[in-house]
Amino acid sequence: MNRLFAAMLLSVLPMMASAAIDETIRLKESVEINAPADKVWSIVGNYGDMSWHPAIAKTEVTGGKADEVGATRVLTFKDGGGVNETLTGYDAERMLMKYEITEGSLPVRDYGANIRVESAGDGKSVVTWRAMFFRKDPASPGAPGQDDAAARTAIEGVLKSGLANLKKVAE
Repeated sequence: MNRLFAAMLLSVLPMMASAAIDETIRLKESVEINAPADKVWSIVGNYGDMSWHPAIAKTEVTGGKADEVGATRVLTFKDGGGVNETLTGYDAERMLMKYEITEGSLPVRDYGANIRVESAGDGKSVVTWRAMFFRKDPASPGAPGQDDAAARTAIEGVLKSGLANLKKVAE
């Protein structure tokens, strides 16, 4: 009986170790924009148009109504990749939008994010983009392009380049 228990324990330990290193990655990026919050929200808050992001070639709403929870969209990247997303929260009054990636070419899974625009006074605004996700392949934590560093780098690039270009577009 003890041998059976020991064998079962030894077979479960690698799975427990793998799960322990599959941790949530959280990112937050912000930018101050020299434009009023309502002007910035009119650009970034339109779920059906992500042309303000330099990596996006095309935004297509594929289900529901843009800017209504449950809407789906496909973002096609200029490099040929893309993602499918679902709008999970939308509050125009608070200038807050939440969405999830349901599938795509980025090295992430279980990705959820939100974008919020807030007034910073004097005709300025602050846009904050938060994302929470896991690397794409939990079974291969060290595989090139599938590790935490690759996932973090990819999403940091998405957030930073998007916010930098939003600033250019809005100002």
